[in-house]
Order: sequence, then C-alpha cells, then structure tokens
Amino acid sequence: MNKENDTLIILSPGFPQNEADTTCLPMQQSLILALKNNFPRLTIIILSFQYPYVEKKYQWHGTTVFSFNGKNKGGIKRLLLRKKINTTLKELLNTNKIIGLLSFWCGECALVGKRFADKNNLKHFCWLLGQDAKKENKYPKRTALKGNELIALSDFLQDEYEKNHKERPKYVVPAGIDTKQFDNSIKEKNVDIIAAGSLIPIKQYDIFIKAVAEIKKQIPDVKAVLIGDGPQKKMLQLLIEEYDLQSNIFLTGELPHPEVLQWMQWSKVFLHPSSYEGFGVVMVEALYAGCRVISFCKPMQQVIEQWEVVQSKKEMEEKAIHILKDTNATYKSITFFTIDTIAKKMMQIFGDQ
Repeated sequence: MNKENDTLIILSPGFPQNEADTTCLPMQQSLILALKNNFPRLTIIILSFQYPYVEKKYQWHGTTVFSFNGKNKGGIKRLLLRKKINTTLKELLNTNKIIGLLSFWCGECALVGKRFADKNNLKHFCWLLGQDAKKENKYPKRTALKGNELIALSDFLQDEYEKNHKERPKYVVPAGIDTKQFDNSIKEKNVDIIAAGSLIPIKQYDIFIKAVAEIKKQIPDVKAVLIGDGPQKKMLQLLIEEYDLQSNIFLTGELPHPEVLQWMQWSKVFLHPSSYEGFGVVMVEALYAGCRVISFCKPMQQVIEQWEVVQSKKEMEEKAIHILKDTNATYKSITFFTIDTIAKKMMQIFGDQ
C-alpha cells in the first residue's frame, strides 16, 4: 500500500530487462532516473507491454517494472494482453496515490492509458516520439487525444502531428542528456566521421557510406565509424566493399550506450542521414560530445550551435569536407537540454491542469 507518496505510471512498448541493458531506450532510461533523482518522493511504476520477453515483476534501479511479454502478437493474444494490463492498473489504483499516466508513443500504450485514465478520472499524457506523428498511424483516431493531452518531442513533431491528425500538441519536451554519462577526460578526436542508430531503411545509412566514398576522394585517409545493428547490416557491409572503404569505415555493431558516447567524444563530425526523425537523442549526445552535427532533419525551430541542416547528400558531403579540412575548426561541447531539465518540464505538465 502506497497511498502517501504520489505515483506516476509509465506505459511503454518496451523497457530494459535489467540494469545492464543500456541499449534499450537510453533516453527513457535517463528520464526515469532523473525523475527519481529530482523528485525523490515520487513513486514511479513502469508497465512494459511487449519487451522484455518474459512476464514478471522486477526492480530496475529501485523502480518497479511490470513486463507483460506481449511480443507484438495480434488477435486474441493482444486482447488478453490488454486485459492483463488493465487488471494490473486497477490493482495499482487501489494501492497507490496515482497522479497520472504517461504513455511513450501514440500507439497501444496511449490507447490503454487514455481509456483507463478517462474511466478513473486520472490525468494522462502521451509523449509523441517520432513516427507516431505520421499520417499512417491509426492510433490518433482511436485514442481521440486532445492537444492538451499531447507532448511532442520536437517542434517538427508538433507541426507534423497537427498536419496529419488535426490536433496540435500543447507541449514540447525535447530530448535531453545525462551529462554524468560522459567521460570528460577524453580530449583527443581521432575519428573523422561517425553515425549511430538502427540499421533500418529510414535511417539511410547507404547515404552515409556513399558520402564517405566522396569525402575519401579529397581526404584519402578519412576515418569513419558506423555504430548499430539491424536488418540492413549485410547490405551496408557489401556497399562498403563495393566502394572499397574497408580501411575507412569501421562497422562496430551494437554497443553498450557508454561505449557509443565514448566514440562520439573521439569523433569530429556526426552525420545523420535519416529521412525522418522526431528528435534523435544521438544528435544531442553528439553535440555534448563535441561533434559537429550534420543532418537532413531539423527538429527544432531555433538555430542550434554546431548543428548544420542540409537539403541533399551533396551538401552533406560538402559541409563535412569543409569542416574536416579546416585546421581552425572548433569542436565545443554544446549542451542543448539536460535530462534533469526534461524531467522537471515533464512534471510541470502534470501540474499544469
């Protein structure tokens, strides 16, 4: 029974299976730790719908997690999953002083959260985090969330959701970083170009490889690193061989999050060729790591120091070459938002009703 302290329920498609699982939703991990640190009297309980692939209750850094092992199955199994989650929510309502629910992405979590909150007169907010703002997403119509129940990860997603679903998210809470995760003793930058993310079509890492091939024509010993794993890994390896870049591009595979940050700190330019991006936290991390960021996507309306937004592969290549050839180029550590600031913004929203 926990009727004294305020309790925040977080609904997520997935969550780390243990404290060593640093690659699963690193920004969300940091947010929850920041909420715990900044609001020590707040109880946080996480309901993870699909992953980990085990049904259990466990502790993660002192936070209670319920995983339901949904495995993204449909049909009757999805209905049974929702029934189990609703049963757990009812039990939590009877034993906790719930101040509200926060759903990650406008999907099944938001649908379950919205319905339960409405039925029990609770606050519910949905954090739009990327492709859930697209027109193809059917959940906005099913959830019927109003603007004052929606939090966008970026200015871009705020506009995109309004354009596609005729409802403007009232709030914008962008990506933030935990500066304590960085090794500030790292000063040397011996990697020219880096990229990091899931090796999937929308990220367009074929453009990254082709850009390195063009840059190599002017900087023959250019050193590039691509961090990540995914279904396009084999295709990208073949592309590296096709362009004879085996000595220029190092494909690391998936790495623990702390190692990704180290690679960023060793690097000069962070290329992000994704065709669609809500607000990749990797870009904010790269800025803090002292990288010059070049991307196609512009998540925020404001100009961000050391971040270049380009319109084409050719322009991306030209910007990178200009920076790498400039002997006076600076690589400052830029702090956009810390995760502590993001945690406080999120809690202000729960009090803004």
